[in-house]
Amino acid sequence: MMTEFRKISIVGLGLIASSICRTIKKKDPGIQLVGYDKDKEVRKRAKKIGLCEIEENIENAVSGSKLIILCVPVGQMQAVIQKLKKFIKPGTTITDVGSVKLSVIEELEFDIEEAKGKFVPSHPIAGTERSGPDAGYAGLFEGRWCILTPTKKTNKKALKSVEIFWNFLGMQTKIMTPEHHDLVLAVTSHAPHLIAYTMVGVVDDLEAVTKSEIINYSAAGFRDFTRIAASDPVMWRDIFLNNQDAHLEVLGRFTEELFSLQRAIRKKDGEYLLKYFERTRSIRKGIVAAGQDTGIPNFGRD
Repeated sequence: MMTEFRKISIVGLGLIASSICRTIKKKDPGIQLVGYDKDKEVRKRAKKIGLCEIEENIENAVSGSKLIILCVPVGQMQAVIQKLKKFIKPGTTITDVGSVKLSVIEELEFDIEEAKGKFVPSHPIAGTERSGPDAGYAGLFEGRWCILTPTKKTNKKALKSVEIFWNFLGMQTKIMTPEHHDLVLAVTSHAPHLIAYTMVGVVDDLEAVTKSEIINYSAAGFRDFTRIAASDPVMWRDIFLNNQDAHLEVLGRFTEELFSLQRAIRKKDGEYLLKYFERTRSIRKGIVAAGQDTGIPNFGRD
């Protein structure tokens, strides 16, 4: 499947943007890619590695493009659109990659509509703990899901074009309401990151365990926590502050589950623990069966 967009502008040149560029170059080298990042050093690095055409200002970066992709942290979306809106040409399609949708829609939709652009909120669920223009790779999106969260104002033709674009990159697509998206991602992505940050913080605060012991004797489970906790702090700060209600609901439920396990351990209720672990183990098997992770021992690291 090919995309109709022949010139694409990308604002923000991190992992997702880098992976978009590398994937497009692999699938259709004829598409013109233009990028911009507010950080001069990031622009310099992206230019050095030949990621795409790099412009020194946002006006030149989006000039003549039929698709603009906002690849900045959700907390920066509003500031970016304020700079960008006067350069949006009527009919231009704009999408984003933010993992929170309600707040992004509230901040962007009116300004883009006022500029006569077509806004299609989207979230490609793909990534690693790495960040920056060097972090991307062409296979990041293959077989993964991209969730589109149109509103009543979303142009149907633009929605279809953006859906085809993500399909072109190798993704499966799903339509959701912004509210449901934010709740689902709070469960599947955001809360696990917060728990990982918390667990690493707990270990770091344990006076009875030295840092050298943490590093030398870390088991696979803790190593996975540290991998997740190595993700971009600015991005994750913004995610938690912009999806507050869903996060608090999920964390409340998590606390209840944690207390039930704590009670079972205190009472030495092995039957409860066994049933709980068997139930949750089946979810992991379902994720592997769906092709969303590998079943190779130790995640293929060996």
